[in-house]
Amino acid sequence: MANLQEFMFIFRYEPTENQQPNKEELAQEANEWGKFIGGIASQAKLVSVYQLGFDAVQISSDETENEGIYISDKKTVGGTMVVKATSIEEATTLSKQCPILKIGGTIEVRSIIPM
Repeated sequence: MANLQEFMFIFRYEPTENQQPNKEELAQEANEWGKFIGGIASQAKLVSVYQLGFDAVQISSDETENEGIYISDKKTVGGTMVVKATSIEEATTLSKQCPILKIGGTIEVRSIIPM
């Protein structure tokens, strides 16, 4: 088997207070995420996945604190996933089935450097 490397998917989306999904839409979205994550796991390529909560504190270099999530270009990070793949191209192909793309979100695929 080819040498697998780890890559991180960083999921970004534009939070909207005015357009909250109803129960059926939430269930459908959860089902789509389950299929996406399960598909990668069934290939033995899933390392970890995290959805980020909304409680947050931002700490600046001068140690001042600001409550709330960081939003840049109207988008915030909603979660991450670490996968195994032979190349960044393969990892990118895996990411393209992600449901976040259907709601206008983006995915950044990054190589991981062990520390």
